[in-house]
Amino acid sequence: MTQSDTPSMDPTLDPSLRSWVESANQPGTDFPIQNLPYGVFAASDGTNHIGVAIGDMVLDLHHAINDLALQDLPPEISSALCGSTLNNFMGLGSRFWRTARRSISSLLSEGADPHPHLLVPRESCSMRMPVVIGDYTDFYASRNHATNVGRMFRPDGDPLLPNYLNLPVGYHGRSSTIIVSGTDVHRPSGQLKPDDGPPVFGPCRLLDYEMEFGMFVGSANPMGHRIPMSEAMDHVFGIVILNDWSARDIQKWEYQPLGPFNAKNFATSVSPWIVTMDALSPYRLAGPDREPGDPEMLDYLKPVTDDVLDVNCEVHISSHAMREQNLPPMRISRGSLSDLTWTFTQMLAHHTSTGCAMNPGDLLGSGTISGTEKDSRGCLLELTWRGTEPIELPDGTQRKFLQDGDELTMTAYCERDGAARIGLGSCTGTIRPII
Repeated sequence: MTQSDTPSMDPTLDPSLRSWVESANQPGTDFPIQNLPYGVFAASDGTNHIGVAIGDMVLDLHHAINDLALQDLPPEISSALCGSTLNNFMGLGSRFWRTARRSISSLLSEGADPHPHLLVPRESCSMRMPVVIGDYTDFYASRNHATNVGRMFRPDGDPLLPNYLNLPVGYHGRSSTIIVSGTDVHRPSGQLKPDDGPPVFGPCRLLDYEMEFGMFVGSANPMGHRIPMSEAMDHVFGIVILNDWSARDIQKWEYQPLGPFNAKNFATSVSPWIVTMDALSPYRLAGPDREPGDPEMLDYLKPVTDDVLDVNCEVHISSHAMREQNLPPMRISRGSLSDLTWTFTQMLAHHTSTGCAMNPGDLLGSGTISGTEKDSRGCLLELTWRGTEPIELPDGTQRKFLQDGDELTMTAYCERDGAARIGLGSCTGTIRPII
């Protein structure tokens, strides 16, 4: 981590900093003043406003700027933050992001003049997609996940394909079906291949979730100009929780030779609050780790800053029957973004190594995050080992894969000594029958 990235050099990360918004000072809150994530919500006049989460409230930046509470901002920042999406603001670049963060932190800090009229209760906000996503690429960056899947489907061979440890493997997803947390997911139909007969068309039977994170690209690179590792972090705006819903039976039949297609294009859920890289800087680590015998990494992928993000994540399931019986959701998995074999900066450097142009708001998914323990496996395919080890739910039923009425909730947070605990909120989706 460079000196300019050191948390002690940034007053907005001071763990002793407090806000005049009292809920932001409560232990365990996801959104203390050291976080300040961005999102977009439906304002009372029906338009979409950019907001910042603070405790259990949301600071309406449109009103804060028009009210002159943030009058020290440069005009390009003020204009961008009065928009209906974050794309223009993200495109301004890291210097402008930090200027805005420090002004917002000063406005919300204890000792500043309170402006409660600029706040909206977070629970009353109808959240929107925070950005217009032009392109979406999902990666396959967890060695543990790739190894588990490889052992299931290639038990007699090397679980990892020859290229896996040499480059970040990914596929281009479908941005049109990325949805914000809370949006229902309808069970997809598709072409299925029974073991003992010809293919048929019908509803997915092996519906799964994937515990992931998503990274939003900030400033663009022109077509033909790659982003080197030394500059990659300056192009990263922030991260969200991501659930890449997956139709495993559709995927099994279609994926060769070009990889996922309809099995992945029907829905991808993201959490509504983008936690910025500035807020995450206390949780950056060196790495990622390589194991003895791994091939030497090519120079264009070698880390030059601390790019591993130490973010914890959990997955909870609640069946329709559990909710009817007032049973709490059951945690089925936990993991860490630090378990990835390839970082978001390496994904970005590799993605643009051909000169591929990235634009503000483009989304890169991490791929399923799995650890070394069974309870750290990031999808039902792994947790139940292709359905051979079902999960027992508190309502007396079992799960090999998701059933209609199941609600999945993913949460994420960061904590370490000497820094304020911050969270990413939650990403929730409920499975509904096919339309």
